[in-house]
Amino acid sequence: MVGSMARSGLLSMKQTALTGSALRLPPLPSPRDLIKLYKLRARKQLSQNFLLDTRITDKFAKSAGKIEGADVCEVGPGPGSITRSILKRHPGRLIVIEKDPRFLPFLQMLEEASQSRMNVVVGDVLSLDMSKMFRESLRLSWEDTCPDIHLIGNLPFSVSTPLIIRWLRDISLKQNAWSYGRVRMTLTFQKEVAERTVAEANGRQRCRLSVMCQNWCDVKHLYNIPGSAFVPPPEVDVGVVTFRPKIEPTIKGDFHLIEKVVRQMTCFRQKYCITCAGTLFPEHLRKQLSHKMLDIAEVNPETRAFQLTMDEFQRLVMAYEHLCSDQPKLFKYKFSSNVDEDVWMEDEDATTFTSTSNKEGLAADGFSDKDVEPKV
Repeated sequence: MVGSMARSGLLSMKQTALTGSALRLPPLPSPRDLIKLYKLRARKQLSQNFLLDTRITDKFAKSAGKIEGADVCEVGPGPGSITRSILKRHPGRLIVIEKDPRFLPFLQMLEEASQSRMNVVVGDVLSLDMSKMFRESLRLSWEDTCPDIHLIGNLPFSVSTPLIIRWLRDISLKQNAWSYGRVRMTLTFQKEVAERTVAEANGRQRCRLSVMCQNWCDVKHLYNIPGSAFVPPPEVDVGVVTFRPKIEPTIKGDFHLIEKVVRQMTCFRQKYCITCAGTLFPEHLRKQLSHKMLDIAEVNPETRAFQLTMDEFQRLVMAYEHLCSDQPKLFKYKFSSNVDEDVWMEDEDATTFTSTSNKEGLAADGFSDKDVEPKV
């Protein structure tokens, strides 16, 4: 029954594509029916949770703002439920990036009906280059308004934090999708992680992710979606977050330098920041340089990590950079939880960001009071 519906729906879609410029998707088997037809199950190792309620997917697509006529890239479309909601808003072009080939029949069905407005790319967004993915006519200078390009995605929990950190690096370098200008993003995260992206200084959720996101983007946590709306339902609710890149970051400097300072200065949430600063230096220089760094930055040593403001982080980055200019080898130092061991990065590691964790727990944001505290 469902199979015949899919075939007749596809025929109707082809006829629709030939009769009129406005794309209107004909009645089709629902993504839920197609999942049953192809006997597909969400893969736990890919952190798959499908959003199938049309009312919610329509609201999610609307959250991206005006996308009519724009180029839209959807990350991880899965069975295509959000894809359909995006198409209903008449984008000029829709590119979907899907890692799981099991969903190709679903997406190719929509692609055939899209009047050449939709393209399916099979690949891993973590390694995909989007620098030539969109129409050249949409490219704008960084100081101009945001281009008519949108990144939208219901992200798997396991990759959302590493992905946004990677994209923040690309924003800082104006590369990848951001070679087209200040491309906006509308993404999902676990509710707790969504709250971290917008947490202010002194806030309960303030962490590394808060500082990194707010440094390069204007971030808004729009609303939450209950976990029960997903298939299979996760144990947590999900937050919808928008990111609009800033013309100038609050903390200026090299991304890797900023990331290292922010990561280490937030590594012990409840400890004084003098303790966190100590993790930036080898043990034989730790006491001297951690105090010197805070003196230069004019930061109270008894300030706790979650209390640090963006201005204080700016001064801390400048102070650390100053100390590294006097002793260039310092930037290669990497704190180890083994108090008897100093770790020094190779040259290539010192200039290449690698995420320390793929998890979205506190450890992924550098908060773990279980870590070994350095002697300061």
